[in-house]
Amino acid sequence: MLMAPQKLVLLLFSAAFAEVKPSAGVETGEIGKAAFRIDIPASPNGQLIVYCHGYGGPSQYDKSKPPSALVKAFLDAGYAVAQSGYSKKGWALEQAIGDSEALRAYYEGKYGKPKRTWVTGHSMGGAITVAVIEMFPRQYDGALQMCGPVGASLDFLKRKMFDTLAVYDYYFPDMIVSPVAPVEWDAELPLRIQKEATSYPERLEAFQKWSGLKTEVEVGQVVAFFTQVQRELIERTGGNPFDNRNTVYQGSTDDGKLNRGVKRFAATPKAADYLRRHYTPSGELKQPMLSLHTIHDPLVPAWAANAYGDLLESKGGSGLYVQRFVSRNGHCAFTPEETMNAFRDLVAWKESGQAPASGEQK
Repeated sequence: MLMAPQKLVLLLFSAAFAEVKPSAGVETGEIGKAAFRIDIPASPNGQLIVYCHGYGGPSQYDKSKPPSALVKAFLDAGYAVAQSGYSKKGWALEQAIGDSEALRAYYEGKYGKPKRTWVTGHSMGGAITVAVIEMFPRQYDGALQMCGPVGASLDFLKRKMFDTLAVYDYYFPDMIVSPVAPVEWDAELPLRIQKEATSYPERLEAFQKWSGLKTEVEVGQVVAFFTQVQRELIERTGGNPFDNRNTVYQGSTDDGKLNRGVKRFAATPKAADYLRRHYTPSGELKQPMLSLHTIHDPLVPAWAANAYGDLLESKGGSGLYVQRFVSRNGHCAFTPEETMNAFRDLVAWKESGQAPASGEQK
């Protein structure tokens, strides 16, 4: 299932709330314009996990609903879990970083400072996880980022999302209207894109060879999703953030023909600048971070997860970053067991100072 992408509003709660001992249960509410949910385990270990959801996640929380399987696993291990719904939807790194930090501060102000505080998240939440651990290293003890586009937002979204739309538009003209003014969403859009693709098997084969998408179903879902992300980014940033005038596309069945025929677009400078600010990692990592990624992820390929490690290597600071893979297809397709095993290794790393091995996550 597709995960259906810095002004910091820091709130002080030192005098507003009396310290109380957490008791098992669920608290929901709002901080500013961001809804939140806090789950307290029956047997708390005194530690907090701040969870960052992905693109298009919840803007509200239903207190009566049980926690997700992953949150339940954290609760069973004794961790409290705090989740912000963010004050805006979409590619909301600008809001989500501050909203997540405000929630952490709220928890500490109400329940007391945790023994340790961790940050984790899936997909866009992985990018938020990286930003949070970079910007607030004294507030957090470690990070588990999962399936996130953890390099520079502008570079990832251009290479994966915009270039996919541009190349798709070359093979299937006008189906998505335009990469810089894409079609509006409706429930049948993925199926229409899939049907159009299968009507032209040679074009589909060429597009799949270039994109790495394995099936026509992936083509329909991914292209449809990307059209909506691009529409939201144009509205958010005030223009098209992406420039492909100098891009040389490779990996198709006929790269010369593709590069002669693909449409070229200039970026709106203020739109590109927005994505540079929200967010380009600094590579200043002060706390340990473990990263998970599947072998085949149709939305966030492994090269996007590798980007952060490459940045750290260039700065000579890769010792606090370990990346692991799960041998499975799908976006964020980790089991709760795999996630908890990774998290336990992160905790052991923090406590012992000994980094875990990279490689396959079991």
